[in-house]
Amino acid sequence: MGVELAGKVAAITGAASGIGLECARSMLGAGARVVLIDRDEEALSKACAELGPEAIPLVIDVTEPASVAGMLPAILANAGQLDILHANAGAYVGGDVIQGDPDAWDRMLNLNVNAVFRTVHAVLPYMAERKTGDVIVTSSIAGVVPVVHEPIYTASKHAVQAFVHTVRRQVAKHGIRVGAVLPGPVVTALIKDWPKEKLEAELAAGGLMEPVEVAHAVLFMLTRPRNVTVRDLVILPQSNDL
Repeated sequence: MGVELAGKVAAITGAASGIGLECARSMLGAGARVVLIDRDEEALSKACAELGPEAIPLVIDVTEPASVAGMLPAILANAGQLDILHANAGAYVGGDVIQGDPDAWDRMLNLNVNAVFRTVHAVLPYMAERKTGDVIVTSSIAGVVPVVHEPIYTASKHAVQAFVHTVRRQVAKHGIRVGAVLPGPVVTALIKDWPKEKLEAELAAGGLMEPVEVAHAVLFMLTRPRNVTVRDLVILPQSNDL
């Protein structure tokens, strides 16, 4: 086990699977205690049982304001402190706008945008009082490169990027670092609607990354000296032409 994050407590939203779960595994391996936050209680319990006693499950629905209001108190009650928030929970909707479902857009935007804003807001006063903290947001390459096949998703991640860039400058005076990891296509549940043939072809061509590769990038961001902020870290499959 590493010691880069020894003595730290991290909380990760959307942590029961995919990128969030791999980031939890990585931070635990670096010596942190990790509060895994998700609304899927069964998946969360299973993940924490596998990860061991330093993995703490916390059932929160980040799309529900009342649930988010209880997030920080529950983290502190279970782990005693909070040093790192990784706002990772998100959803994906692609396709042409003409054939799109605005109700599906609303659900995605609530999770990708409003829930991120709300969860970050929930921890900032605590971090500001302590004069230290790290906030990492899972963004996307779509946050800096408009992806024609996913206009609403792209818009959500552009909003996240604007939030990260501005909040970072507001809270730097409090010793809080704010940054975003911007992966290209990753093998997670977000692409579960891809045809099996397309998924296999992309994997074979090197056009997809595994969640663990994003976790390595996040750990790099968190382990820089305190006077260094990695504002944006873009990681892409080698064959990606974005």
